[in-house]
Amino acid sequence: MDYNNIFLNYQKPLLVDGAIGSLIQQRGGFIDDILWSSKANLIQPELVKTIYMEYISAGCDIKTTNTFRTNHVALLQSGEDINIEEFVKVSVNICKESIVDKRILIAGSNAPSEDCYQKERIVAYPLLEYNHKKHIELLWENGCDFILNETQSHFDEIKIISKFCSRNKIPFVISLFFDDNLRLLSGELVREVIDFISEYNPLCLSVNCISDKLFKKLNGQTDKRLSFYLNCGSGNYSDTAIKCGIDAENYLEQIKSYITKDINFVGACCGSNTSHIKTLRSYIDSLY
Repeated sequence: MDYNNIFLNYQKPLLVDGAIGSLIQQRGGFIDDILWSSKANLIQPELVKTIYMEYISAGCDIKTTNTFRTNHVALLQSGEDINIEEFVKVSVNICKESIVDKRILIAGSNAPSEDCYQKERIVAYPLLEYNHKKHIELLWENGCDFILNETQSHFDEIKIISKFCSRNKIPFVISLFFDDNLRLLSGELVREVIDFISEYNPLCLSVNCISDKLFKKLNGQTDKRLSFYLNCGSGNYSDTAIKCGIDAENYLEQIKSYITKDINFVGACCGSNTSHIKTLRSYIDSLY
């Protein structure tokens, strides 16, 4: 696939799938304190595959792998005797096997090394660097179309990811998470970080797991077109039990003004389900 042109052949915004982990949780699937929903890839692969297929039936154009916690640091912290090469391979293959009759782009999910809502840095830089390079390499080698670096909130990690993907011609997206002051959890202003990332030729820039009000606030302070998939959960974003907090129709009302031909993709994050994706599919198709 052409490194620079994954999204360029499409005349309308692509639709990324909704939450995976919170649906696994809601359906009684296995959720680990450290590995989150990724361990279900090993012990409940049919459940994960079923959710993938439901999102495809709902109309998504992009499937996100359930690899938010298949990285090296997460495995170290879990103490599990799991081979990372096999873990990532199995996880990506479940996603690939769910795609039968239509062309779906596979986004390899690469999370922050540590908890995505954690401000303080515990992991030392050499391990941080190895963690991202290893995980991105494995996602790419196992057949992902691009790397979706999700919920990135620390500038040191963003620098590692951007430089590594750019240098190795690996198509990538950086999706940011930030606080109410429009700063990363590591303290930098989001608009300045966006300018940095742009120098490394990402497929696009994105935000995820924030509220629509915070997204609107950022839109007023940057001229960059941002793809997005926003938080649909109830309670706080850091809650361990994630439930839907906004139904599909109300979510669409919140975000419809942001869905333009100038963005690359749109979707829904934590707490969302297939009804959110079906509703977005209908709306996008009605526009284009």
